[in-house]
Amino acid sequence: MRMRRLLGFGASLALALSAGLAAAAEKPTLKIGYVEGWSDSVATTHVAAEIITQKLGYEVKLMPVATGIMWQGVAKGQLDAMLSAWLPVTHGPYYEKLKDQVVDLGPNFNDAKIGLIVPEYVAAKSIADLQGQKDGFAGRIVGIDAGSGVMLKTEQAIKDYALDYKLQASSGSAMTAELARSIKSQKPIAVTGWIPHWMFAKWKLRFLDDPKGVYGAAEHVDSIANPGLEAKAPTVVAFLKKFTWKPSEIGEVMLAIEEGAKPAAAAQKWVSEHPDRVKEWLQ
Repeated sequence: MRMRRLLGFGASLALALSAGLAAAAEKPTLKIGYVEGWSDSVATTHVAAEIITQKLGYEVKLMPVATGIMWQGVAKGQLDAMLSAWLPVTHGPYYEKLKDQVVDLGPNFNDAKIGLIVPEYVAAKSIADLQGQKDGFAGRIVGIDAGSGVMLKTEQAIKDYALDYKLQASSGSAMTAELARSIKSQKPIAVTGWIPHWMFAKWKLRFLDDPKGVYGAAEHVDSIANPGLEAKAPTVVAFLKKFTWKPSEIGEVMLAIEEGAKPAAAAQKWVSEHPDRVKEWLQ
């Protein structure tokens, strides 16, 4: 009788284990899109993917895509989610067009903004101060790629504030390289920029005040999902609704990547070093 009970218990345990394994095996692979050239998109997406894989048991396939394709992919179900929607302004047209085909799970980063950035030691406090300090700045603002949103706004700012300045187009990496050189020699410099960005984790910087509101109000970066994700992976949706991190946190990951760490390795390290934050998001 005892042997039969043991055998029965063993069979039940085996059945339960096999059922658990089967349930785990049935979890679908999730596809999450991100923009490879955006450091905040890379950092946020890789950290979320690490948590989803490690803590929730889903395999995640990360898909580097262009912005428009990312939005279309989520709307059509080719992507399950993205964590890189700048709203309400920057990606406003995409959202207005596709809002009936996607679900906004809320912000993963608040107070995102664009504008003119200077080192803390610079005397200018406002964009309006630049004209009176033209010689110190050599009459130029160091920009990024011509045609980008922050560059178009800066062209407008030069007109609206009547600045006798030249906007120097370059690239994101060239801009930060020039910023580094100026900081090393403690020279005034104004650059086009945005937050979240790794440079705020590396140097003491601030935005110049914009009393005319050329650059607009602060935005937020939201997590956007395909409507089918709720049924496919409810625990993932619950996590993404709670996943909101701070400038210092995202800055830590972005800086690690900028200094040579692979995105997946930087994300894994951050998750392992911040168990309490991860626990908050998963409760």
